[in-house]
Amino acid sequence: MNTIYIASPNSLHFEQAKQAILAGKNVIVEKPAFSTPNEMDEIIELANQKQVFFFEAARNIHEQAFKTVADFLPLKDHIVGADFSFMKYSSRYDQVLDGDEPNIFSPHFSGGALVDLGVYPIYAALAWFGMPNESLYFAKKIRTGVDGFGTGILRYDNFDVTIRTGKMTDSFQASEIYLTNGTLVLNAVNSIDEAVFHDRAHVQREKLNVHQLENPMVEEANDFAKVIMNPTDRELGTFYEEWVELARNVNQVIYDMRKSAGIVFDADKK
Repeated sequence: MNTIYIASPNSLHFEQAKQAILAGKNVIVEKPAFSTPNEMDEIIELANQKQVFFFEAARNIHEQAFKTVADFLPLKDHIVGADFSFMKYSSRYDQVLDGDEPNIFSPHFSGGALVDLGVYPIYAALAWFGMPNESLYFAKKIRTGVDGFGTGILRYDNFDVTIRTGKMTDSFQASEIYLTNGTLVLNAVNSIDEAVFHDRAHVQREKLNVHQLENPMVEEANDFAKVIMNPTDRELGTFYEEWVELARNVNQVIYDMRKSAGIVFDADKK
C-alpha cells in the first residue's frame, strides 16, 4: 500500500498524515485536511521533502460539472457578486441538545459547521474567483463553543461572495453568481447537477451541460490516481501543484474566518 486515506476526526489529521508521510506514503486527507495554516505548511513541506503526494479530499473541484461552470464564467471584472449556501441538519446536533459533545461539534476535535459543510462553498469561491482580500465570518455559536450556523463574507476587489453554512438547520436555497449581463443559478456548489444562466440582455435561459455521475467520488479518485501513477508527468504535476496551493489558501481563509468569529480550537494553542 503506497497511499493512505485519512478520515478521522479533524484534529487527528495532522499527526496521522505526518506519520504516514514519514513512512513514505502518499496521503489523501478528508476535508478539512488540517486545523491551522502551520499544520498545512508543515505537511506540504514534509511531503515535498519525502517526494510523496498530499491531497485534500474536496471532491467538488474535481467534478466535470464544476469545471464546466469555471469555463463558463467571465473575467472577474464582469462578476458583480455571488451567494453560496450549503446547510444540512446534522443528527449529531441532537446530541449537543442532550448535553453531549460529539467530535464534529467539539473545539477539541476542530469541529463546527464552517470546517465541515462550509469547506465546499469556500473551495468553490477560491477555485472560481481566487484568493479574497479579506475573509469574515459571523457565527451562531452553540454550547460547545463552535459554530452551528454562520454567514461568511469573502471580499474581493470589486465584489463580495456571501457564504451561508450550518449544521443545525436545513437550507433549500440555490447558489447564485451575479454577472454584469445576468445571473448563473446553481442547484448547489458541493455537487452540481443543474446550472442555468438567466441572460438579462436577451431575456432567455441557457442551461449548462452539467450532470452528476452515479458515484460522485469517481472523478476525484481518478484525478488523484493519475497523479500517483504518473509522478513525472509535467501537466499532471501542474494540476497537483494547483490543488495543493488551493488547499493551502482554503485553509488560510477558514482560519481567518474562524478568528474573526472568535472560534478557538485546541489546535490553535499548540
